[in-house]
Amino acid sequence: MKQTNIRAVITGASSGIGAATAVAFARQGAQLVLGARGREGLDDIARRCREAGGLAEVHMVDVTDADAVAAFAAKARDALGTIDLWFSDVGVGVVGKYLDVPVEDHRQVIETNLVSHMHDAHAVLPIFLRQGHGIWVNMISLGGYVTTPYSAAYAASKFGLRGFSAALRGELHDHPHIHVCDVYPTFVDTPGFAHAGNYTGAKLSYPPGVLAPETVADAVVKLAHKPRATTVVGMPALALKLSEFANPVSAVLMKRFLDRWSQRAERTAVTAGSLYRPSPGASGIHSGQRRENQQKNTALVAGAALAAAAIGVQLWRRRGR
Repeated sequence: MKQTNIRAVITGASSGIGAATAVAFARQGAQLVLGARGREGLDDIARRCREAGGLAEVHMVDVTDADAVAAFAAKARDALGTIDLWFSDVGVGVVGKYLDVPVEDHRQVIETNLVSHMHDAHAVLPIFLRQGHGIWVNMISLGGYVTTPYSAAYAASKFGLRGFSAALRGELHDHPHIHVCDVYPTFVDTPGFAHAGNYTGAKLSYPPGVLAPETVADAVVKLAHKPRATTVVGMPALALKLSEFANPVSAVLMKRFLDRWSQRAERTAVTAGSLYRPSPGASGIHSGQRRENQQKNTALVAGAALAAAAIGVQLWRRRGR
């Protein structure tokens, strides 16, 4: 049965998880305001939303510009009347050893992944407070718990997002109808790698068993009906949290793996990707790399995380002694 009363705003809506979530809400008859930098991508997803049975208005916005986000939020409020849910999904990445990546690219990752989400929250929370209700969904990722060598700025941004959400939940404790919801998916089959900056010289590709964006989208849609602080998609939540204990060990192991991968993978040109400008055309929802016969990555990632967590717990116990 369609839930026609949902009024939602999505930033980063022109591709990947944001786009899949827009379509998932549209299937419930939602009214949507979609934001991103690229007009062609937004128009493509708005068309898909209308075909799915929803209503979608689009606005180009650079979320690294606080004034632009404030103006976008005002337009969304005027268009929808009430904003029930705001999904902050903008994210970029740059892959390469820290010193091989220009510092301005690191800064752009932080501005896009962390500061832009802060801009979103700063714009929409006053609206929620005036309404007396609202759900802010903060897209983080596995990288908010598990350290990612070769993606130092990405790791900093995702760990930062987790701390930011926790701080907001503390400040909003006396407003029980305003919710801050974090979403932590594992690897997801989106155009993200195609958009990423890459200073490794090696072609980026997803591991076997990546999640479909629609799986993450369904989890976000559920938050509109039953908000919760932490949603992990693709592995047990406990395994993700326990993996924090293993960070010193897992970071070294991951670094060694990436060293070997970057030497053996198919070669490609160095690029800043879409860090500074949107990719041309409509990127769509999927990367095109995912195979239908791949198994879900739940067991693979969860097993690795649990093993790493076990190592971390043992190290922690020894240190305690």
